[in-house]
Amino acid sequence: MTILTIAFKELTGMFIDDGALALLSLLLVLATGLAVKSGLIGPTAGAVLLIAGCLGILAESVTRAARRKFRR
Repeated sequence: MTILTIAFKELTGMFIDDGALALLSLLLVLATGLAVKSGLIGPTAGAVLLIAGCLGILAESVTRAARRKFRR
């Protein structure tokens, strides 16, 4: 039973580990979706914005995690 508990904790930790990453990603998708739907930007620009935004959010998250790790 403990193996199942450990596996469950590891799986949930993969998705809940960094709340800021998840929140910023959701906000990016929401803002981009609204901008494309309202016609402020085109679909291609929306795709570029999503890719660049996700890469930026990921880079910030990795940098923050690296700083935390090396402080210890």
